Amino acid sequence: MVTHMGSKWVEMRKRQMQVHQEAAASVLQARHRMGDTPTNASNACCFCWCCCCSCSCLTVRSEDETIQRTTYERRTEGTSNCDDSLKPALEDAHSWSTSFEKIMKSAAGRSCFRQFLRTEFSEENMMFWLACEDLKKETNKTVVEEKVRQIYEDFISILSPKEVSLDSRVRDVINRNMLEPTSHTFDDAQQQIYTLMQRDSYPRYMNSAAYADLLTSLEEPSSEPPSEP
Repeated sequence: MVTHMGSKWVEMRKRQMQVHQEAAASVLQARHRMGDTPTNASNACCFCWCCCCSCSCLTVRSEDETIQRTTYERRTEGTSNCDDSLKPALEDAHSWSTSFEKIMKSAAGRSCFRQFLRTEFSEENMMFWLACEDLKKETNKTVVEEKVRQIYEDFISILSPKEVSLDSRVRDVINRNMLEPTSHTFDDAQQQIYTLMQRDSYPRYMNSAAYADLLTSLEEPSSEPPSEP
């Protein structure tokens, strides 16, 4: 079953890649007619470096890797609902139900919510949001450009198994921003993913057994051995 799903996913990605290659070739031809031919014209899909992350210039991940990831994701479905090292206080956990902002401002809240997203196969949304937060703290231009490239490959490229769901408008904004990468290259995309988690996954987490079990576990008194007289 996993092999079948992995094969189907790879075929879908191949079709998407073909569409992007054809679009890239069309852009190259148009620019050539305008006298603005890129220096790497021999490779039609590389009309700009950011778009290479969505075309066959990159080494396509193998079907075996895809299947392994699918298997791993299925295994994680039964994992605990919160990282023990970031277990929240009861008051903190209760406050998460008041607003999405509360849970996202809490390190423990993000950890517990991320575990829930993993069971829904959407952990990449939190991973992308956190990567953008980390990027915005960076000031070194060289490091910023490298982080931007990595985020694009990890979460924006259609070849990535962690691709986040963005509309065409935001993708266009990203591709324009990639021409001159900054620490705010993905701001629009980050906001769209934040809103997606807030409207979609957050209400389900608040009504989930995972959140209820967490509150129950925090309300239970710790089992300490009685002190000896």
